Amino acid sequence: MATEVVSNISSDLIWECTRQQNAFLVKRKQAGGVQFSRDPLNLVNKHSRKYAGYCNDQAIGIQPDSNTVELKTKLASRTSKPASMYQTASFSASTPSRKLYKSVVGSTAKKGYRSDLRAEAVARASAVKRSQREVKERKQVTKLRGAKARKAAEAEAASSS
Repeated sequence: MATEVVSNISSDLIWECTRQQNAFLVKRKQAGGVQFSRDPLNLVNKHSRKYAGYCNDQAIGIQPDSNTVELKTKLASRTSKPASMYQTASFSASTPSRKLYKSVVGSTAKKGYRSDLRAEAVARASAVKRSQREVKERKQVTKLRGAKARKAAEAEAASSS
């Protein structure tokens, strides 16, 4: 949106003007009128002032990229320079989970940068990492326990053949 370029307008005014209609808003009447957000800097995809990335001076976004997790932070000092307004860090799929979470917390909450979104950022990084994991095929082999169970299985196998 063009609101990111103008730095002399308060973020509260931007939110009040764009709260009912914006490009990221998704309204669903079938589910009781719930409202979601497609903003890439919205960690929980919930349409609310706290999580809206387009109107906050400081925002955090965690998105899946081709087999990587991308952490994007919005720099408040560069609101008049849209090309360099975001700082991006990527973590490959082989990055251990604990290292990823520690990096997310270190680059957000420990630097005093939106510490209220620390839990949401870690949860989003965890969900993205879990979605990129390969699915293993599980073999459904159940171990028979006890003599009666083994005899019943043998009798069933004999009767079916």
